[in-house]
Amino acid sequence: MRKKKPLPLVEKFEITGVAAEGMSLGRWNDLVVFVPYGAPGDIADVQIVRKKHSYCEGRIVRMVTPSPVRVEPVCEHYGLCGGCKWQHLPYESQLQYKRQQVVDALQRIAKVELPEINPIIGSASTLYYRNKMEYTFSNKSWLTREQMESGETFENRNALGFHIPGGFDKVLDIKHCHLQVELGDRIRLFVREYALSKGYSFYDIRANVGLMRTMMIRTASTGEVMVVIVFGEDNAGAIADVMSAVKAEFPEVTSLMYVVNLKVNDSLGDQTVIPYSGREYIEEEMEGLRFRVGPKSFYQTNSRGAYELYKVVRRMAELTGNELVYDLYTGTGTIANFVARQCRAVVGIEYVPEAIEDAKLNSRVNGVENTTFIAGDMKDVLTADFIAAHGAPDVMIVDPPRAGMHPDVVAVLLEAAPRRVVYVSCNPATQARDLALLDSKYRVDEVQPVDMFPHTHHVENVVKLSLRDGSGD
Repeated sequence: MRKKKPLPLVEKFEITGVAAEGMSLGRWNDLVVFVPYGAPGDIADVQIVRKKHSYCEGRIVRMVTPSPVRVEPVCEHYGLCGGCKWQHLPYESQLQYKRQQVVDALQRIAKVELPEINPIIGSASTLYYRNKMEYTFSNKSWLTREQMESGETFENRNALGFHIPGGFDKVLDIKHCHLQVELGDRIRLFVREYALSKGYSFYDIRANVGLMRTMMIRTASTGEVMVVIVFGEDNAGAIADVMSAVKAEFPEVTSLMYVVNLKVNDSLGDQTVIPYSGREYIEEEMEGLRFRVGPKSFYQTNSRGAYELYKVVRRMAELTGNELVYDLYTGTGTIANFVARQCRAVVGIEYVPEAIEDAKLNSRVNGVENTTFIAGDMKDVLTADFIAAHGAPDVMIVDPPRAGMHPDVVAVLLEAAPRRVVYVSCNPATQARDLALLDSKYRVDEVQPVDMFPHTHHVENVVKLSLRDGSGD
């Protein structure tokens, strides 16, 4: 085999901009080099780790002159766990980059006529804003470069934390996380120490054995708390011991449950969640509406940010009380129930049957009687016959997954020709692609980016579209 040429170390490399997926960039020998954890204005020695024909990837090995815009990251795990990659950037700069990300995607991909894109709506809190965190137990914690180079032998490798990017079996032990309220930290650390003190095995992700497997903590804006511990062995005595210890230590936990997951993957969609104490759900509140959130329910992970997002959606829908609204990809019906009081009726469609049951329940709990929810694959459910049966929509709200809308769904939307479409997206690139497909009948009236995930590159974007004159005939 031919030996690969060693890749170069580029000294005094200048970071000039911000790229996709939270990366920074600069140029070297007419090639773009993508570098994680860089800031525009950094001068650093960068080790090239991958070289392609049109670009390179590198990592900072020594900072020569830090960018004047840099700030000190608050988290001790910054740069290791893979989350919050923009902690070194001021929040105002993060907002500018996110808005520019939306501008670039819509201009470069959609290529449609656009209004001036609104200033981004920032998050009220930049730390401790997440209402849901998921952690993994591992008997082989990830060792940092410094630990590996120290020559020290690490006997206890048990960890409870996050998967390292790019490694399904690599888990970083988390001491303190700034994403969820302090109670979440205390619960995680207590469960970790208690399991260690009792000698309970942490999961071996490669061998698929071990008692302590994963844990989810949800904290609602109402103050209610849910903890779900997933065990990898059906050991009734040990499970009861762990659960009783958590109940005794944290009486503020209002929903304590567990799962025995003996299959290879960690997904809980097909698993039975067993209540241990308290209710089987927690509740979020928004303008007097109560939304029940179960262990498998989807709910936006930034509660205050979700409220700001939904207010934008409702404003753009311009509801007067007489409209029939279709809410596509309705999830647990949060948006549908949020706008139901301002329109004649809402029809929600969602692929996941359990989510539809949650949506119906949320309507009943709140006394909302003008919603209808249907489960099924969007491209199969939303047909001309469906619209004939349920009525032609005046307004469509669409909030698809990152992949955007299926072409068949776009085709039916164009055929149904609602007066207004409000398109919510967590991926401006696929949203831009869909806007190009809708351009034959719809004009873009307003674009509103919303930041739900501070210190990350992720951004939500809401676009208001109106039917062009004569397009609905």
